[in-house]
Amino acid sequence: MAKFSKMQVMQAMHTTGMVPVFYNGDAEVAKNVVKACYDGGVRVFEFVNRGDFALEVFVELVKFAKAECPEMIMGIGSIVDAPTAALYIANGANFVVGPYLNAEVAKVCNRRLIPYTPGCGSVTEVGYAQELGCDVTKVFPAGNVGGPSFIKNVKAPMPWSNIMATGAVEPTEENLSAWIKAGVHCVGMGSQLFPADVVKAGDWSKISAHVSLSCRLNSAIIGTPITLFTTNYRFTHTPTASSRGRGKGTVSISQVVCIESDYGVLTQSAAIVRDSCTLTLGV
Repeated sequence: MAKFSKMQVMQAMHTTGMVPVFYNGDAEVAKNVVKACYDGGVRVFEFVNRGDFALEVFVELVKFAKAECPEMIMGIGSIVDAPTAALYIANGANFVVGPYLNAEVAKVCNRRLIPYTPGCGSVTEVGYAQELGCDVTKVFPAGNVGGPSFIKNVKAPMPWSNIMATGAVEPTEENLSAWIKAGVHCVGMGSQLFPADVVKAGDWSKISAHVSLSCRLNSAIIGTPITLFTTNYRFTHTPTASSRGRGKGTVSISQVVCIESDYGVLTQSAAIVRDSCTLTLGV
């Protein structure tokens, strides 16, 4: 059964602006990647159905996320038929993503109010998916279909469309800016966030850093402040810089002008980190 509602899933996708896409047949590796993404600020994660016993790995991930990453919304990708969708929904998938549109998958998801995001490569497919109840459609492979200009041109006559771009999305300001300004609901990223050598080395902090950077870039481009999740923070008020304090918990960072963390100095006014940090606040 899904833990999160359809509206919660859609809102989290848009707020974070990014959905990591990942597969590994080793459940322990997958758990570490999920936790690294959670620590980096991600709240929506797409595990993909691409290997033997992927369902077993997914079940372990759902249980792990419930215990260790309670705000993480777990979903399943690479779903091409209704029976497989039903299996994953029964085992905790909060959303379903596919490489192409399948009307039978849409029916299964709609019965449980589970968001279904099918891959679409034309305006006709996007429109048909919406008729079938798909609130968010995926343009895939986005780079080959037409890039950001395709998104912009679809939304001109169909401004209500919520589109996730997957494929040819990179964690750089130039790339993300092009997609976001074109009007995407969110983007999906896989290998760019999870380099094979980093995963093999088990450098989970580096993955957190990649994810955190992408979240910050999304927020800075959109221009909306987001919440700083941190386990230990120290703050300084400027320009007086006379008061100093410590605390733990969740801090609103709409006034933050500088953050110093293990990832270095973050100069954007909106960011996500999840470790010890020093905040410089405007007054």
